[in-house]
Amino acid sequence: MKKFRIALLAAAFTIGSSFAPLVSAQQADTQKPLYERLGGLKGITVVVDDFLDRLVANRTLNKNPAIKAGRKNSPTPYLKFQVSQMVCEVTGGPCKYTGKPMKESHAHLNISENEWDVMAKEFKKSLDKFKVPAAEQGELFAIVGKTKNDIVTRK
Repeated sequence: MKKFRIALLAAAFTIGSSFAPLVSAQQADTQKPLYERLGGLKGITVVVDDFLDRLVANRTLNKNPAIKAGRKNSPTPYLKFQVSQMVCEVTGGPCKYTGKPMKESHAHLNISENEWDVMAKEFKKSLDKFKVPAAEQGELFAIVGKTKNDIVTRK
């Protein structure tokens, strides 16, 4: 009986060891920082570039005079840089966001719930355009969602 148990343990170890590289490879991929899974700074900047172009062209957002006025103080190329830096940092990348806190930078924009929803839809369109996988989109929306109370100032 003792020999049987030893043989069974040896077989279990051998079988388990043969699957270990497969499991480790799958775990390693999901354990990579979101920054890497998004394609690093290159992947982030192309999405941010497209996203901010969408926001600038969006009719609903352009109806808000505070947003239109805010664009004069923060030109689109500057915003693209700042948003790229922020996304890079919060997703585990090497960048350091040096802009203002979200609450301070959005307080004067009088952003409504509806405008937040419009921005979220435009963000989703940009993510889809660049084929960002659903899991990574979910992680990004979870991060972005934490900023909602700082950005939406009008119900």
